[in-house]
Amino acid sequence: MEFILLGIAVVLVILGIGIYNKLVALRQNVNQGVADIDAQLRQRHDLIPNLVSTVKGYAAHEQETLESVIAARNHAASGSINSADEQTLRVALDKLLALGEAYPDLKASSNFQELQRELSDVEDKLAAARRALNAAVSRYNTGRESFPAVLFAGMLGFEEADFHRLDDSEKGVVDQVPNVQFS
Repeated sequence: MEFILLGIAVVLVILGIGIYNKLVALRQNVNQGVADIDAQLRQRHDLIPNLVSTVKGYAAHEQETLESVIAARNHAASGSINSADEQTLRVALDKLLALGEAYPDLKASSNFQELQRELSDVEDKLAAARRALNAAVSRYNTGRESFPAVLFAGMLGFEEADFHRLDDSEKGVVDQVPNVQFS
């Protein structure tokens, strides 16, 4: 009888260790997704001053648009960021990129075209990182809520990952932005 109880205890311990390790791996995937989004936001924030400098050379009298882009970028790149900050930045960037249509010389500039391509590439990577993060959150929550993990997850400190929290995790704090002038 003692061997049966000992066997059951060993099986439960092994099961608990397996569940814990699986949840840790799933949580790490979520953390990696947040870090990937942060890296893409940093790249976006790094490109903006270069894009503004390029536009300044061709459309210097569009000061209001340039200032709104810089203000939105600085606000988005400082401290805690939420999705509203990033949306404001996106709108300001769209206005800046629209200047390419109003200024044919700017649109023809190889620097402007390259920065537009880089920004587009960063936006594509950011969208892919968001999709990957959403998938990781889904796998984590499914793993956490599956039986028998649901019996242990709360006790082991595995809280539910919230899809709505993800926008607030996009903190992209930019340490140092290179100042490149195109004139």
